[in-house]
Parts: sequence; C-alpha cells; structure tokens
Amino acid sequence: MSEKRSKYDTDPLDPDFARRTEEMSGGVTGVMEDAPTEHLGGATRPMQPSDQARLNPEGEAPTRLIDEKLAQPYQSVFVPPAYQPPRQSTYGQQQPPQNFAPQGYAPPPAHPQNIYAPPPAAAAERSVAGLGIPEKFACALPYAPFKIGLVVAIIELLITPRAEGRTRFHAAQGLALQLGILAIQIALSVFSNIAGGNFGGFLFGAAALVFLIYSLVRVWRGDDYRIVPLEDAVRWLNTQINPKK
Repeated sequence: MSEKRSKYDTDPLDPDFARRTEEMSGGVTGVMEDAPTEHLGGATRPMQPSDQARLNPEGEAPTRLIDEKLAQPYQSVFVPPAYQPPRQSTYGQQQPPQNFAPQGYAPPPAHPQNIYAPPPAAAAERSVAGLGIPEKFACALPYAPFKIGLVVAIIELLITPRAEGRTRFHAAQGLALQLGILAIQIALSVFSNIAGGNFGGFLFGAAALVFLIYSLVRVWRGDDYRIVPLEDAVRWLNTQINPKK
C-alpha cells in the first residue's frame, strides 16, 4: 500500500521534499481535508508614505483613453504635403508694361515677302522701270501666242532691271514656255515629214494655243501663276540673261 502524502509532496522524484518542507515551516503539515478557512486577526496595517496618493483618489489624473485624439497628430504618408514653392521676389524690380517693345525694335512681318506674289491693284498699274508700261501688261505679254510672247519675253529680260522681280519672273517663265512649245513643234514637224502626216502637229498647236491664252488670262488677273515643270528653266534664264545698262 502506498504511503499517503501531503499536498506539499508534489515532487515524485524527491522523497525528502515533504520532510524538508515541514522543517522549514516549523511544524508538521497534515493533510487538509475539508479544513475551515483560517480567519486573519490583528490590527490593520498602517499606510506607508508611498500609499498617500490613495487618500485623495480625486487628485489623481484620470487615465487617458487610448483612442483620444492627439493635439498634433502625425501627418499621413499618403497625404501630399501642403508645401508651396516660394515666389520669386520682385522687390525693387519694375515689371514691363503689357505689349512692351524696346526702343528701336520693329516686329518681323507675319510672313516673308514673296517677290512673285500678285501685287495689289494700285501696284499693278504702276510703270515698270526700263519698259515704261504698266506691270499688268509687262507680266502678261510674254504669254501671247503666235511667237509674240517669245520676242516680248527676250526684250523684257534684256531691259527690265533685277529690282522688278515679278516682271522678270513672268518674262523668264513665258520665254521657257514659248521655247518648249517651239521645240516640240519642230520635232513634230520633222516626224510628220518622215511619216507623211501632220495631224499630230495640228492637235499640239491647238492645245498650245489654248494653254498660252489660259496662262495670259491668269497672269492678267494677278494670280500667283507658276508652271512647276519649268521652274529650273525659269531660274536659269532669269539668272543668265542680265539686263543691259
């Protein structure tokens, strides 16, 4: 039969644990089975100086709730700062008025001047230097049919100064057109003599006449008329034929 142990004998590996416990407590500790509660006696323990705060419970600062808002909460990292860059100081500097332009400054023209652009109505009636005829006539005559424009274009390029850019341009363009028509007519004439027919030459002559009249009317009205395939020839004629002094 196993030995009955007390409640202090909780270490099964140390058989002397109960004996040492009784020696330290100064008495024999028996088994407590339905023992009544022990009543404490004696006077109340006086309060120590460290317990003075309990005498005035209202004097203590109340505990702050954990969800109480702080006076200056931390800025969230997801909210951009309300920083504004400093303005540039304008102290002692005068701002120029609106539409200010320095002295002696002239604004550039909206578009570069085109010497071949159609002139206004008043400029079209002025006389061309060296020719003494209105510019309107001087620009249109080089496109006259029946070889008239060919002769007029050569005369204008030899007499008109380079300052008259529009007149010289149409004289060179009319001369290039007249020479091109003449060269094609000579080639068709040679071909017709070999082939024994002149029907192709007749059709080309009629088409050339219509085109010359069309060009003359366009320039007479003051249009900016240019024949793109003849641009290189026009530039070469205008450069190589110098006006006679």
